[in-house]
Parts: sequence; C-alpha cells; structure tokens
Amino acid sequence: MLMSVIEGALSVPAYPELVGKRVLITGVTRRSGIDIARAFAERKGRIVLQFAETGAAMQAVAEIVVPDALDAKVLGPVGAGEAAAARLAKSAVQAFGGLDAVINLVPLDAAHLNPAATLVDVERLIATRLALPLMVSRIAANRMGVTWTQGMILNVATVTGRPSGARRAFASIAKAALVDMTRAQAEEWAGRGIRFNAVAPETVLAASGPRLTGEADVASLALYLASEHGSALSGCVFEAA
Repeated sequence: MLMSVIEGALSVPAYPELVGKRVLITGVTRRSGIDIARAFAERKGRIVLQFAETGAAMQAVAEIVVPDALDAKVLGPVGAGEAAAARLAKSAVQAFGGLDAVINLVPLDAAHLNPAATLVDVERLIATRLALPLMVSRIAANRMGVTWTQGMILNVATVTGRPSGARRAFASIAKAALVDMTRAQAEEWAGRGIRFNAVAPETVLAASGPRLTGEADVASLALYLASEHGSALSGCVFEAA
C-alpha cells in the first residue's frame, strides 16, 4: 500500500482543499524544509514557519516562501526543554486560531556521538531530538481535538553524514523509535480524526519503483497526506533517502 501512496503523492499536483489550511512547519533550516514550506505556500495555505537558524540565509528563505502564502508567521529558534516546546506550539496555535497540519523536521546527526557511544547513548540522543516534535504534536493534537479539527501531523526525520555502516545502523535505531512513536500517537488519537504519519531515514538499499528520493518528494507526500487523498492514512512510516 505504501508504494501506491507514494505513486499517488508524486502524481497528483493540485489540492484545492488545502487553500487556507493552517500549517505549522518546525525545524526549518537553510538546507531543510524549504521545499515543504513552498509547497504549502504555493497552495495558499496559512503557514507558521519555525526557523531553527537565524541570519541572512533564513531571511532569504522567508522572502522566498512568505509571499506565496495566503498568510504567514515566522518564529525563531527554540530552546531545549518541554517549556520551550510548549511555547512554540502555543504560539503556532494562536497565530491563526488553530492548526490543520503540522510537519516537524527532525535532524539526527550521528557525528554528535562519541566513537565509544553505547546503544543507550544512541537511544538517548534520538529521544532528545524527538522530544520537541513529541511535545509540539501533543499540544497541536489536543487543540485539534478540542476544536473538532480532523488534522494531520507528519514527523520527518533525517540522518546526516556520509553513507556508512555506522550511519545506517544509527538510522535503523532512529526509524524504530519513530515507528513506535508514530503508531502510539496514531492509535491514541484515531477516535478523534487526527492522523499521525512519519518519514524515516532510509535504512535499506532502495528497490526499484516509486520512492522518496529527496525533499521535493517528501513535500509532495506531505501535501498528499494533508489533503483529502490521505485522509484514511494514519500510523504509516515512509522512508526517504
């Protein structure tokens, strides 16, 4: 089924039902999130962009994305901890009176690990990186539930670094954590029409056929999942190179 979903996402360019939708995209950097933000802006969504960086490059990103959106608000970097994540989520909810979709970008850098790191160290690093999207997702889903909004939350995890056996092993552990989190959230909120899906880092050599090969494809998938076409999908985890 997931392959047919990818085929559909990559072949259906227009989603008129997304006009005016309130979308939060967290963790945007100069290298990640621009295609996703532009995809929703070009379909006249009302967008909240949370930048993980500051500076002239991020100002340029805002100038590229914001003019195409029906409305837009830009938030800056977020500190560590649940309180900071809660403030981010509440600011995003208040921007347009609620949210219809949330896309959390989760960078995972194996280079931050000590060469002598244990499995516990790896799991702790991944849990730390997933803490912000987990908190944001909970607050956003709660707001969706209160306002009877049938929303969608998509967590997109990427592993940076050169291809290697260690990197692939790190990606496999990250994917397992993301699968557990996604399916638990999907089950918890299924009765209230709120869908949770994820994009995990690629962990196996790609087979032939439709696949997510970069952020442009992930952006197409995000549009598909936020649209009526993806309204029956929840608890799914896709892989992207």
